[in-house]
Amino acid sequence: MGKRIENLRKSLDPDKKYSLKEAVALVKKTSNAKFDETLEVHFKLGIDVKQSDQQVRSTVSLPHGTGKPRKVAVIAKGEKEKEAQAAGADICGGAELIEKIFGGFMDFDILVVTPDMMKDAAKLGKTLGPRGLMPNPKSGTVTFDVTRTVKELKAGRIEFKADPQGIVHTVAGKVSFSEDKLVENVQTVIDAVLKVKPSSSRGVYMQSVFVSSAMGVGIPVAVEQKTRN
Repeated sequence: MGKRIENLRKSLDPDKKYSLKEAVALVKKTSNAKFDETLEVHFKLGIDVKQSDQQVRSTVSLPHGTGKPRKVAVIAKGEKEKEAQAAGADICGGAELIEKIFGGFMDFDILVVTPDMMKDAAKLGKTLGPRGLMPNPKSGTVTFDVTRTVKELKAGRIEFKADPQGIVHTVAGKVSFSEDKLVENVQTVIDAVLKVKPSSSRGVYMQSVFVSSAMGVGIPVAVEQKTRN
């Protein structure tokens, strides 16, 4: 792995930021793992995450999906449970599903809860929180609009969030996607991160952007943006 990564680094110009199209082409060219790697996007943001008004967290729907099927579970009751089933949710249920998850059931990738069920679902926090699976209104997973939410999640809606160092790591498809599809997916993510720039942030917001395959090296991307003093 060390030699492979080192050889990949040598193929890059260390003083250059690549256009998005060039960067994606390089990822596809240098990806040589024995499986279909995920294309990742990494941002270093000029924000102070200790300030409550400089949190960066949102969702974005990738136009060409993630390339990975996701199991969506929905905690709802009555008509909302029926809506979730009709929308294509893989697992649906009310109080009985809460108890099943509390007992250790984890056969899903994302969980959606209707607001009227959150009081009962709150006890799942200790179980789901460390796994990043606890529903949250900011990520759009606590909602009565289960039809739209389930369909978007199944189609490729993803969540992104800045970590304590102001870094966002997210995905934008599979390396096997066509170059044009990957470029469109990545540009959609970049636009979404720019859109949620905190109004109180100063200077350069998007300090660096890299794309890479899951097992590859980061390739710097040139992104045009305005600065605020």
